[in-house]
Amino acid sequence: MKKIILSLVLVSALIGGVMAGEGIGLGENIPMANEKMMNIDNNKLSIADVKGEHGTLVMFSCNHCPWVKAWETRIASICNEYMEKGFGVIVINSNDPSAYEDDSFESMVKRAAEMGFKFPYVVDSTSEVAKAFGASKTPEVYLFNEQDKLVYHGAIDDNAQEADKVENHYLINALNSVMSDEKPAMQETKALGCGIKFRS
Repeated sequence: MKKIILSLVLVSALIGGVMAGEGIGLGENIPMANEKMMNIDNNKLSIADVKGEHGTLVMFSCNHCPWVKAWETRIASICNEYMEKGFGVIVINSNDPSAYEDDSFESMVKRAAEMGFKFPYVVDSTSEVAKAFGASKTPEVYLFNEQDKLVYHGAIDDNAQEADKVENHYLINALNSVMSDEKPAMQETKALGCGIKFRS
């Protein structure tokens, strides 16, 4: 019986690994950078299309997740501000909308307007981009420098629920470091959020 249970655990682990992928590591290049994805303005964009002078911020997100909603105001503010400062910014929804209707394209368009997104919010229609990154959470942040090398991966900051009690602004600090041609002091943190609902 123990062998059967152990086998089931190993199979589950292997399936999970196939679904989410192993993940890219620090210093690695942007995966699937030229993959075109539908933006909320009905134009297709790739990560390469939005590359900025200082680097590129890629974030996996969605509409329904309570963690995303807790960080949403900060997501809009940070992404809008640093896009204007010379970073490419793209937020990617890899969720299957059949799992949560709120993650549909129509809901994405509405949410972007409500929150004042000035940056692309695109659909990963096969979830293959998320899998190539090894992304598993919403929200989950990947920051690349101007050479397209990964320099920060993880969470936005250390307090999703209470913005006024944030002590470590991981993403902002990393963005500022990259702007100064420096390596972020904190390059990797644990991404906290909902699991990505991969499309089959």
